[in-house]
Amino acid sequence: MNTTSLDAAAQQPGPDAPPGRVILLTTSHRVAPGLLSWPAWQALRAADRVLCADGAHPQLPYLREAGITVDEASPTAGELVDACAGGHTVAVVATGEGEPALTDGLARLAGSGRVRMPELELLPASYDLPGARLLDLVQVMDRIRAECPWSSRQTHEGLAKYSIEEAYELVEAIEAGDRAELREELGDVLLQVVFHSRIAEEDTDAPFSVDDVAGGIVAKLIHRHPHVFGDETAETPEDVKEHWLRKKAEEKRRASVTDGVPLGQPGLALAAKLASRVRTAGLEVPLPRGEGIGYELLALAAGAEAAGVDPEAALRAAARAYRDAVRAAEGVVDA
Repeated sequence: MNTTSLDAAAQQPGPDAPPGRVILLTTSHRVAPGLLSWPAWQALRAADRVLCADGAHPQLPYLREAGITVDEASPTAGELVDACAGGHTVAVVATGEGEPALTDGLARLAGSGRVRMPELELLPASYDLPGARLLDLVQVMDRIRAECPWSSRQTHEGLAKYSIEEAYELVEAIEAGDRAELREELGDVLLQVVFHSRIAEEDTDAPFSVDDVAGGIVAKLIHRHPHVFGDETAETPEDVKEHWLRKKAEEKRRASVTDGVPLGQPGLALAAKLASRVRTAGLEVPLPRGEGIGYELLALAAGAEAAGVDPEAALRAAARAYRDAVRAAEGVVDA
């Protein structure tokens, strides 16, 4: 139905007739079409007219299947006001970003003071669930992997260095206390997860997807939190850690408490992790004695871990203080 027939269908009410009502229904493309809220279905059934400018809108087949007549029309703001005259209710199924041209036009008419405006209601017909934007990330990554000359050639091995860089940049943002930088760096780390998962889908021998990755961590979290998802109790953080380590030991069935400790991590972090594993297991293994700075650093790292201090973070903080002292000595003034 075009806008000319929309104008022709508008009645010519008297000056005292009610101005009517416009309901703008917005939907999320991240929710399956047809899954509308109950208020949205009520509004659609009660409306005198239902309009949609996009004949290919994913909601239209479901609305028509439910017996709702939808006219394909894209009226101007003035034409929509006329269609509401006489107390009529017109529901507009929004396309794209919510019909900004239409809402802007209605705002201009209202601001002019020359038009008796209908009531205007914005009614979200479907909502994004928490985490819904992750679906957008997966879709964007799919397209980039298929169409970008650089991304389409990347491998797990080639991307490994970026994962390390992004992790360090995330830690730096945390230590700097920069909230905007923290959000950005979390996004960069998340990109690495989605990118590697997308590459893994193409493996001919053992493919897996981002859904498999998410499913695996969900199962792990549930299993390692029996005090949340099961019948066990935990009153303190120490109780939680005990549950975690016990469940992890059941899963991994490792021969040694040192199994699974990545030896490629920075030296102080490695030393602290090994000391933590030994202490948590209740083992009494003396530190190796030897000459040289390495053994001294090992002892310092183990002592820091026992005292609840992250030696890697402590050294970074001291290094930043040293950097600032050097810049001050050079007369460098930071903005």
